[in-house]
Parts: sequence; C-alpha cells; structure tokens
Amino acid sequence: MSDAKKEKSTKSSRIHVRRAKRKVCQFCVDKVELIDYKDVTKLRKFLSEKGKILPRRISGCCAKHQRQLTVSIKRARHIALLPYTTD
Repeated sequence: MSDAKKEKSTKSSRIHVRRAKRKVCQFCVDKVELIDYKDVTKLRKFLSEKGKILPRRISGCCAKHQRQLTVSIKRARHIALLPYTTD
C-alpha cells in the first residue's frame, strides 16, 4: 500500500459523522386535527423562497400532516390566498 492510501485511510477513520437532531412536527405538538387553508401565515412557513412546498425532511412534519399541508396549500393557491410563484 502506498503512503498516500495509508494517509487517506487514517484520516477517514478519524472523521465522526454527526446526525442532525430530528425535527418535531409542529402540528403534532399543537395537537392540530385539520390544517386550515385560510391560515396563510402558518402555511407560508412551509413554502420556500420560490414558492415551492418544503419537503418533510426540511419542514419536520409527520407524513399525515405533510399530506394535509400540501392539500391546504394547494387550496389556498387555487383561491388566490397564496401565490403559485414569487416575483
């Protein structure tokens, strides 16, 4: 084995992978049954700068509330409470 490979393998063994703390679903904490499409301020927190819906791994929502969130955001967009895209 060459010196470069030995040096590389010893460096990689010292690297510790640290996992990010799992986010908690904000709707589960507040014990929300249904997500209201008229609550625009809460819905905007789950949109990106470009107006896209944030995925679960970023928003921290559980699967149940993520599905409800997408439906309510789409309803709010349809009746022009939320924009489809930002300018």
